Amino acid sequence: MELERDVEQALTRYAHEVGGMCVKFNPDSKRGMPDRIVLLPGGVVVWVELKRPKGGSVSAVQKHRHKQLHALGQIVVVCRTKEDARRIIETYAATGA
Repeated sequence: MELERDVEQALTRYAHEVGGMCVKFNPDSKRGMPDRIVLLPGGVVVWVELKRPKGGSVSAVQKHRHKQLHALGQIVVVCRTKEDARRIIETYAATGA
């Protein structure tokens, strides 16, 4: 079974493979913000909420932050598996090329 850290490592690796980077986001004052910011070629920014493959749920405050980011035109996704990580990077790396 995949663990959240395995998914995080895959996300970081896939981002690096396309020339991007995956940055841990740890704000002091904004509870509920996504865990990672993925920066991809072409100026594409993807906010990524990492969750356990089984049983990890998005909290109410996280849903609220996601809505706020969407309202600002930001891309926000939830990533639960290595396959999700691969698909996220492939999808959004293609939009910035």
